[in-house]
Amino acid sequence: MKNALKIAGGLGLGLFAALPAWAQEAAAAAPTPDKGDTAWMIMATVLVMAMIVPGLALFYGGLVRTKNMLSVLTQTLAVASLAMLLWVIYGYGLAFGGDFNQFLSSGKFFLAGVTADSTVATFTDGVVIPEFVFIAFQMTFSAITVALVVGGLVERLKFSALMVFAIVWLTIVYYPIAHMVWYLGGDDASTGLIFGWGALDFAGGTVVHINAGVSALVGAIILGKRIGYQREIMAPHSLTMTLIGTGLLWVGWFGFNAGSALEANGSAGLALLNTFVATAAGVLFWMLGEKMGGHKSSLLGACSGAIAGLVAVTPAAGNSGPFGAILLGAVAGLACFWVVTALKPKMGFDDSLDVFGIHGVGGIIGSIGTAFTMLPALGGPGAADYALGSQLGIQVMSVVVAIVWAAVGSAIAFFIAKAVTGLRVTPEVEREGLDLGEHGERAYNY
Repeated sequence: MKNALKIAGGLGLGLFAALPAWAQEAAAAAPTPDKGDTAWMIMATVLVMAMIVPGLALFYGGLVRTKNMLSVLTQTLAVASLAMLLWVIYGYGLAFGGDFNQFLSSGKFFLAGVTADSTVATFTDGVVIPEFVFIAFQMTFSAITVALVVGGLVERLKFSALMVFAIVWLTIVYYPIAHMVWYLGGDDASTGLIFGWGALDFAGGTVVHINAGVSALVGAIILGKRIGYQREIMAPHSLTMTLIGTGLLWVGWFGFNAGSALEANGSAGLALLNTFVATAAGVLFWMLGEKMGGHKSSLLGACSGAIAGLVAVTPAAGNSGPFGAILLGAVAGLACFWVVTALKPKMGFDDSLDVFGIHGVGGIIGSIGTAFTMLPALGGPGAADYALGSQLGIQVMSVVVAIVWAAVGSAIAFFIAKAVTGLRVTPEVEREGLDLGEHGERAYNY
């Protein structure tokens, strides 16, 4: 069994390890799901769903131009729906289906063998939740991750290309990374590669945010810039909607982070509190960055800072004290502000809604920073003899693997989509707007 620090690092946490020997000897004594834990996990799953539709859809939709609002809403809804179906067909089987190797599982395709009586273990020995609830919870993670990638590609990507990309990307990028980070098998040969190292990723810094951010950047580069990028004004058409989306994302993130404890316990409570304070720090420090740069404090900046703080605290949500979470949010707020406003214009790539600048960079900061938030001096849960250098090295290695895997896999997925459907809409459709050109509707009819 992994040590306590390693066990605290991921959602896998013995989910599919063999039950204790006494349970094999007396099946009647097997743990039964706690109704309180089960109810909490159902609620956490619903909260994560609210992050996608309407949360992410409105957040992204408000940031694009009026002529593309409906296309963003449609893309978010459709790609999330596709991810849900793929998850129960074979995604769960590949990520958590059973012992196979360090990169993928096998079995449980079409949820074979899963019944209402099936359970998975949580953090605490002898405590379990229904497997169907765990499947649904993890399903929402896969759905929001692929939907996040959309933000780097909006206003010029074909709808058909997005759907082809999503099928390939989920299969060769998301499911393997989820397995590597969160799956604890029956032996070292089947335990996920990154989990086996002892990497700490409480709720998805690598699996969700680095994964999505790097993939969006690769897609933006392959897809090319929008017509008029850096020459025409491409201001958000409705920051009101973006604020509503931000609020829904923040509320839903409590399910995302606190739900990753898999129980209604103190770890969930810590993740809940950290999700409050890291986000608040992200808001204020992004706005501070604006003032330091000679700009006015903006609502767009505040919303961006909130997401940066949420992203950064995700891997550390249950691995940090509140002071460490505040530091992560503050660092992410300033660093992501600099990447989005200073580095991105110099590099010239068109990551439309700053998925890499916020999710990618914030995920890297949070994943590496988690090693520091474990320090007792910062109120972290690390033991007195906690080896910062060793854990830091593990965190860096996990980030590097996630970046490389996501970059290579997403490039393959985009090129496959390009071969099947083509990637970009025509210049005429792009100028007219994807609402009419791709979907035959308008978000607004005046």
